[in-house]
Amino acid sequence: MPVVQNNQGSVFQGMLAPYAARAESSLGRKHPETPPESRSPFQRDRDRVIHSSAFRRLEYKTQVFVNHEGDLYRTRLTHTLEVAQVGRAIARQLGLDEDLVEAIALAHDLGHTPFGHAGQDALQECMSDLGGFEHNIQSLRIVDRLEVRYGDFPGLNLSFETREGILKHCAKSKAADLGDVGERFLRGTQPSLEAQITNLADEIAYNNHDIDDGLRAGLLDLQELCSNSLYGSIYSEVQDRYPEASKTILRHETGRRLINLLINDLVAETRQRIQSNHITSIAEVRASTRPLAAHSPEIAGQIKSLKSFLFHRMYRHPRVHRQAEKAKRLVRRLFHTLREDPRLLPLKYQARIQATDQQEKSRARIVADYIAGMTDRFAIAEYDRLFDPHGEA
Repeated sequence: MPVVQNNQGSVFQGMLAPYAARAESSLGRKHPETPPESRSPFQRDRDRVIHSSAFRRLEYKTQVFVNHEGDLYRTRLTHTLEVAQVGRAIARQLGLDEDLVEAIALAHDLGHTPFGHAGQDALQECMSDLGGFEHNIQSLRIVDRLEVRYGDFPGLNLSFETREGILKHCAKSKAADLGDVGERFLRGTQPSLEAQITNLADEIAYNNHDIDDGLRAGLLDLQELCSNSLYGSIYSEVQDRYPEASKTILRHETGRRLINLLINDLVAETRQRIQSNHITSIAEVRASTRPLAAHSPEIAGQIKSLKSFLFHRMYRHPRVHRQAEKAKRLVRRLFHTLREDPRLLPLKYQARIQATDQQEKSRARIVADYIAGMTDRFAIAEYDRLFDPHGEA
């Protein structure tokens, strides 16, 4: 298959599908810029995300387990890289723009708090009467405003298509405040297929690596896990093929086959929906009243069952619950203390408060920005500095 290169440097194995997002017809950036000579707009987006400070902090943010408890467990960074890999594999089979998928994948978790979902739940609770907190809206806030790197504009000034993909879900009550990327939630329309498959690649990646981490940490029992039809059927096939293999090999072989099955099912079902709906352009993708990227009903049901198993067996495990409760208390106390006395904040955050309208919601949002940007270890150190009599001031 010939390699095709456009005048902005994008290289594709063959031509993009007619329903793919196209760099040359991008809906643009909030702040106009001269197009790059050697990169597509989506490649520029990807590069800007990779070089951002928020992206680097993902290395020390928890996925499920507290980061400092084990060096081999996934962090937000390793999860993000896995989502990008799965997403690109799907995009290649469907003829979609891989660079856009990668840009969305690398940016989708930038707004996550320390301590995984426990940290987010605590911050959402603290902000419930002050505008709320949602990690994907925070990701958009980071790329639109909070990253400070460029002289001509705030944030990273990413393309509409990347920003659209970052905003996976949003309440209608908040959509109106988000401008162009919030409109689809008011109209009931869809984002690009690149955005849709990245959302599903996220699910494929975290289900698989939570199983892997849960087994290695002793939070999941292999025999119980094999009672799940989706995982158990694949594990049995692997055992039959490699009867002398260790449990470690069997686990990894099952994991990679599970990912392969989910990718192939997603590609087949998405192709079928594109064909049956006669989709021939990205405009028709966006006008659709339901997602075009999806798993088949059979596999979707098995995924739902697997997620339910993980929720009850792992996410509610006493060890995970204890760590989650500790994290929630830490985040709550940090928030309330810093909100009550903003003089405890770093000077640049104090300056931001001084520059606002001084309303309670504005001050609370800046405190939430500060806490959401922390890594696990920084949040623990900040807690010690504020509350440990022997801690460093």
